[in-house]
Amino acid sequence: MFAEILARFDAIEECYEFMLAYAAQGLPTDHGSKSGGQAREFLTRAVKALDGLAESTATAVKEAALEGDEKFLSFLVVLDRDGRDSLAAIELVLAQPSISSQLIDNLNASIHLRSLLTDLFLIGEIMRTQAKSVDRELASVDPASDRQS
Repeated sequence: MFAEILARFDAIEECYEFMLAYAAQGLPTDHGSKSGGQAREFLTRAVKALDGLAESTATAVKEAALEGDEKFLSFLVVLDRDGRDSLAAIELVLAQPSISSQLIDNLNASIHLRSLLTDLFLIGEIMRTQAKSVDRELASVDPASDRQS
């Protein structure tokens, strides 16, 4: 579950990185170019990654018994709100018959999307750091566990 959550975070971050490059291209439409076709693919992956993200993250935090799990769960209210707001903005863009670089630039500037990305950077870093600590602790107790990774 933990790896699935981090993969979702990565899909959203990769979408944003792609959108930065797409916005810089000055394309009037997503039709007729390779990157135009990719724009919808990246946005669609981000939509899938956002669907149920806070709930899945809560499950992963509980299953992993991370330190401060009650604080994680409190923060997931923020993640859920920012995720739903970002999802609405992305779905609005995907509903358009044509996706220009300017439209993507405006999406990139959305405070909702920026808040979501900041949430993901914050919680992702904490989860990765704690996962490494747990892995090190397990390795020190059972050296064979290190070889199974």
